[in-house]
Amino acid sequence: MSTKLDYSKLTLMDALDLAALIEIEAFKRYTQFAERLGSGLGDDAASVFHSMAVNESKHGEQLAERRLAMFGEERPNVKLDDIFDVEAPEVGASSWNMSPLKAYQVALSSERKAFAFYDQALRYVDQPDVKALFEELRAEEAEHVQMIEAIIAKLPPSASIELEDEDEGALPNSEYRKSRAPY
Repeated sequence: MSTKLDYSKLTLMDALDLAALIEIEAFKRYTQFAERLGSGLGDDAASVFHSMAVNESKHGEQLAERRLAMFGEERPNVKLDDIFDVEAPEVGASSWNMSPLKAYQVALSSERKAFAFYDQALRYVDQPDVKALFEELRAEEAEHVQMIEAIIAKLPPSASIELEDEDEGALPNSEYRKSRAPY
């Protein structure tokens, strides 16, 4: 695959492999975002990203099952790097201390790219089962875009504040140690 994806040259197996890589990468990214933003309850960023990770994992499993059924153990032609054209955030887009707003912005960009991938790939996929699966995934990506846009619109100004290093908390070192003491 080249830096810019030529959808007309994708084989059905390549399309399935790229789609699976998209979902695997998204699962890993959203799991990482949930961990970075803390374990949450309700509708906070960590909870949203955990839910999205579960959803992406389900998509990955669907694609892997379809790919295995159609192509068995045949080696893929695509590489992990190829997903930067179709879904993954730009290198350096996320950081360990990113704010919830930044995490949502990275997610929004990635979900838009995933929608565009499925939308473009559908023009060249003519196998009915795969076409139906890609249509379903494209619709879900559109829902993700709308959901994230709605969340961003409701975020308080504090959501743009980057996270602090736990070791560099606002408390002086002696106070920080006392606050972490087991007694």
